[in-house]
Amino acid sequence: MALGGGTFLVQNKVLPGAYINFVSRPRAMGHLGERGVLCMGMELDWGADGMITVEAEDFQKETRALFGYAYTDDKMQNLREVFMHAKKLKLFRLNGGEKAQGESGNLTVRAKWGGERGNGLRVAVVPNVDEDGKFDVNTYLDLELVHTQTAAEVEELENNDYVMFSGKGALQPEACLCLAGGTTAETTGSAYTNFLEAAEKEDFNVLAYAGSDLVTKKLFVNFTKRMRDEEGVKFVTVLHDYAQADHEGVISVGTAAELVYWTAGAAAGAEVNESLTNTVYDGEYVINAKRKKSQFIKGIQEGQFLFYEEDGGLKVLRDINSFTSFETTKNSDFSSNRVVRVLDSIANDVAGIFSRYYLGKQSNNANGRNLLKAEIMAYHEELQGIEAIENFTADDITVEKGREKQDVVIYESVQPVDAMEKLYMRVEII
Repeated sequence: MALGGGTFLVQNKVLPGAYINFVSRPRAMGHLGERGVLCMGMELDWGADGMITVEAEDFQKETRALFGYAYTDDKMQNLREVFMHAKKLKLFRLNGGEKAQGESGNLTVRAKWGGERGNGLRVAVVPNVDEDGKFDVNTYLDLELVHTQTAAEVEELENNDYVMFSGKGALQPEACLCLAGGTTAETTGSAYTNFLEAAEKEDFNVLAYAGSDLVTKKLFVNFTKRMRDEEGVKFVTVLHDYAQADHEGVISVGTAAELVYWTAGAAAGAEVNESLTNTVYDGEYVINAKRKKSQFIKGIQEGQFLFYEEDGGLKVLRDINSFTSFETTKNSDFSSNRVVRVLDSIANDVAGIFSRYYLGKQSNNANGRNLLKAEIMAYHEELQGIEAIENFTADDITVEKGREKQDVVIYESVQPVDAMEKLYMRVEII
């Protein structure tokens, strides 16, 4: 992606890139970009420092190595909520900690990651039954064998997903070398700032924060507005109970903070032609979502993403964001998350088309601009084919030369499609 991007008031940009405005009317090369990527910071008892990428399949198969607990452990509930619908998680560990370690003779064993979970590790060094002078070195987490290897010398040992070995000389029998001293550090005030600095270098669809600190919520909102409006990076942020953000890039979950994890994963996983309105909550939390009808109306008017109870479960009331300050050039369409997904996809994908295939590569003449228009038209025809937009024609896009020889100006009209939400019916009795 080029360095330039965002919105424009006049044609005065310096950096090469795509500058795109969206207003209400009074994948690359004609393909949609993939969705399903969530970026989130979490406090953990085990795991790599900084940002890691976890695929849904990796989480199911490698939970213990990645996070120190089995997939079914209560400690993994929030991650299970995320991966109910997210395909990929950019996860930043907010807190570190001291690494657990233990010594026996000339062998020192240290936990791979900091955190109190390392205190559940132990290593057993037992004689190999087939080869004299060699030992089976078994690593256990709690009572489960997680790694085994055979060696005669300490120097031969290979580190694994849980521990690191050091020392010199021949191995000696050890029934139980238990690691200790691991501690989980508290999250500092700068942790979320560091997280957002790392997130700025990543590509994702949704950013999330499930905490209650108002200063941190405001930090996330300001980051979202800057990235969307100034940098041209289109994603949405999910927070709990922060409708005062009043922005199409911020979803305020008004029902319960625990539902931020599921909502963030569902928003990331929702396709460009999909609405979460009336979607069944298929997570694990038991939430009391009962409210008066007047409270639901008030919540919707305030820009809250709410859940309601039906048939013993929860459903999404309306797939909306926190934007409520409607005006002539930015109407209520922008409060619909499905519409925003369409617009964000257009911005991200068209910018990608331009950056990868045209920026610095195609001549800014009639032929080059016609090629660019053809690519963008093909992309929009695909959007129309999946019912993300409607009534699209070639006349809805014009590609012209800008003020400078290097500038290309695109004017576009687009009609995003939203999901049915309200039925008005008149029955006449004869």
